[in-house]
Amino acid sequence: MNCRGIVLLLALATPVWAADISELELLSEHPVEGMAAGNLSGLAWCGDGLWAVSDREDNLLYRLDAGDGGDGGDGGDGAEGGVWQAQPEHFELPPVAGSGLPWGMRMRTLASGVVRGGQMDFEGLACDRLGNRYLVSEAHASVLRVSPAGTAQWLNLPSGLIRQARASGMLLKFNAMFEGIAVDPDAGRMWLAAERERRGLMVMHRNQSSWHCTGGCVLLSEGGRELPPPALGDQPLPKGFTALAYFNNRLFTLEPNAHQICRRTLASGEVERCWSYAATALADARRYDTPFGNAEALSLDEQGAWIGVDNNALARRDGEKRPVVWRFAAPRGGWSAR
Repeated sequence: MNCRGIVLLLALATPVWAADISELELLSEHPVEGMAAGNLSGLAWCGDGLWAVSDREDNLLYRLDAGDGGDGGDGGDGAEGGVWQAQPEHFELPPVAGSGLPWGMRMRTLASGVVRGGQMDFEGLACDRLGNRYLVSEAHASVLRVSPAGTAQWLNLPSGLIRQARASGMLLKFNAMFEGIAVDPDAGRMWLAAERERRGLMVMHRNQSSWHCTGGCVLLSEGGRELPPPALGDQPLPKGFTALAYFNNRLFTLEPNAHQICRRTLASGEVERCWSYAATALADARRYDTPFGNAEALSLDEQGAWIGVDNNALARRDGEKRPVVWRFAAPRGGWSAR
């Protein structure tokens, strides 16, 4: 390959964070007790509390309570926090309707769920202003709505959603399906994120009790690899999304291999600006023995961001084995800053 080709490849692999990205300030970190299966995979602020979901449990949501503070440690950089207690809320899981996924992928998903636990593989959590919780199932490419009273119902998603996503190159690989969900406060619009190879964003609009796509379901579909932060070396990793958040009429994506949060337009999913959390995640005490990012959950407000870490049963270098939630301050100028 000539020099020009090498330069082009490096340019394509360069992540957005490399272009003078601001680093978010860590305010506190909170190990989470009480999630028996671990694997924190979604966060959302609902009503007056922060809620979480695990991808290993099919009928539980958790409210995260600070309790008496506990001994959260400081992760080695002075960001004090306390242990949070996860308070479980049970709901009755209704039978899953057909999703439109191929038979072979459904069977592989079923076998995987038996081995590791979590037949639904809930990978994202969102809330509307009425307190309804929305959980996206990676295993079945479906969305479950859980009311404040604990009643659950699978949503009637557009029949063409899966077909359009797969025609755009998404949802073709096992364990690389829907990984994030966001809804606006009135639950009139809903967005889903495809995880990787190819990653992408889809949008739907509600029409009474069903959902439809206006002008197509797919907002964004992109493949390729990107360089991780320098602390992880120079081996490009797949571009990916692991969580979505809706805030102030923008979408925000959690991008774990690049260790960043990005703000994106609602109309096209085009990236507007990104902020890095690499200094926090890659501090020596917080490192996991994996080349990939572990951040899987995101919730935003005016004051800052909550990021949840799915440690996948791994221990950090400081010995911490529990799921962890980080609290970051909002960037200077807020999340709408140019």
